[in-house]
Amino acid sequence: MAGILDSVNQRTQLVGQNRLELLLFKLNGRQRFGINVFKVREVLQCPKLTALPQRNPVIKGVANIRGQTISVIDISKAMGGRPIEQVDNSFVIISEYNRSIQGFLVNSVERIINVNWESILPPPKGAGRSNYMTAVTEIDGELVEILDVEKILDEINPVNSTVKKELMDEVSELTRTTQKPILISDDSSVARRQIQKTIESLGFEVIVTENGKQALNKLKELAELGPIKDQLSMVISDVEMPEMDGYTLTAEIRNHAALKGLHVILHTSLSGVFNKALIEKVGANDFIAKFHPDELASAVKNAL
Repeated sequence: MAGILDSVNQRTQLVGQNRLELLLFKLNGRQRFGINVFKVREVLQCPKLTALPQRNPVIKGVANIRGQTISVIDISKAMGGRPIEQVDNSFVIISEYNRSIQGFLVNSVERIINVNWESILPPPKGAGRSNYMTAVTEIDGELVEILDVEKILDEINPVNSTVKKELMDEVSELTRTTQKPILISDDSSVARRQIQKTIESLGFEVIVTENGKQALNKLKELAELGPIKDQLSMVISDVEMPEMDGYTLTAEIRNHAALKGLHVILHTSLSGVFNKALIEKVGANDFIAKFHPDELASAVKNAL
């Protein structure tokens, strides 16, 4: 298991090519789940856990891993399923989301697969609002659910979407001269809600899309109505999205004659220097990590 992520640094070349690698795992049962390798720091046999008083019931306990105290979340229980009981035989996926490090308790870890974002599809329409998927794909004839980890984490520790008043006033002063909407694109329902609340508090209307393909189609529709800068203030896009990722969306915008002048902010729960290096490669104007409302507001202010 220690070697499953040995070559993760070599995999950074996949980013920007509308490809990703998923770490496959199981909880209770046969259903497979996936998580982006770039969000995974380490996979290890579940260490000794220490229970904390008054902890959230989905947190199995905390572990000391390489000198750092990390909360270990029972994903199965967090999604309303049966808790994972056999901790000694389980694994912990150490991941980094939205500037925080946490462990996800899983029953077993399988392998890493390389897929194209075009083969990653939005959840079925009948899945309902209460599902914990951002996307699905098919591997070996079986459905793999890609989890909405941002939703799980937000239910454990809700994120504050309120912008500081002084910053809000500064942006509002600028928006007096421009009331054009901002297009946002994100596959996580929680992230969309957080971003929309922040942007609307700054005085903008918001056009919401759920992936890069939807966003690009919407942008082309708007461009047919007239110069795109008369239709939109800017685009704020996630990086990880089904069908078309944010890097590919940005590259498509820069390669489209009617769209290439748009200001594009990439806003992602991914972290790492390799992401920032791709700003120049695909032509994004800015890159910020999720989720801090003041930083998002400042990025909008700088764009204006």
